[in-house]
Amino acid sequence: MEHLSPRRPLDRRALCALIGPLDATSSQPLYRQVQRGLREAIDRRLLGPDDALPGERDLAEDLSVSRITVRKALAGLVADGLVMRRQGSGNFVAGRVEKNFAALTSFSEDMRARGLVPHSVLLKRAAGTVTPEEALALGLSPGTAVLRFHRLRYADDAPMAIEYATVVASALPTGLDSVGDSLYEALERAGQRPVRALQRLRAVLLSEPQAKLLHAKANDAGLLVERIGLLRDGRPIEMSHSFYRGDTYDVVAELSAP
Repeated sequence: MEHLSPRRPLDRRALCALIGPLDATSSQPLYRQVQRGLREAIDRRLLGPDDALPGERDLAEDLSVSRITVRKALAGLVADGLVMRRQGSGNFVAGRVEKNFAALTSFSEDMRARGLVPHSVLLKRAAGTVTPEEALALGLSPGTAVLRFHRLRYADDAPMAIEYATVVASALPTGLDSVGDSLYEALERAGQRPVRALQRLRAVLLSEPQAKLLHAKANDAGLLVERIGLLRDGRPIEMSHSFYRGDTYDVVAELSAP
């Protein structure tokens, strides 16, 4: 399900009026003043989800500041998850992502469907044997070999989720190095991609380490998605726990009467 809002014409004059006038003599740096004004414009919906921001040069000229000042202001908004950078396209107000849980798709596929560029930062990867919890969830015997991948998932430059995934090692014969940005694409290449999944969603509070990775605050609302992926013959092949920022994800499901 795509969620790309049509671009609205931006009233640059109204935007500059909201940001300015800037005060070079203030104890607050100019980039902070620009940042505060842009944040207010987003809060007031003068800039709505997925709206394009003016270019750095245009903003600098309109506000009579340097491009470095504008760049620093935007960098802070990107770090806070309010603005997303899209390579070759510019800066956009971050929109909430709608995840359709009626379809079994990967994070990378979801982001690409929305015109975003997904990538991952590997936090940890390791080969080992199943824990009691994994053995129970995946129906595996004690001592079964598994591969574990802990990754921070991004859409463009914004962190969206922390994912802890465990895969039955036999599903990826080439081992840990076979997984790049997308685990499901690696499983598909190996002919072991899940075709069905059991999922559970829970509201959680982000821990301090999780919040730091997701550019949020400790105890901010989060969404935990627990998934067990199954092959066509019903065998569980992977399990994952993914923590999302609660302010960036909406859960969507199509329901029908029995």
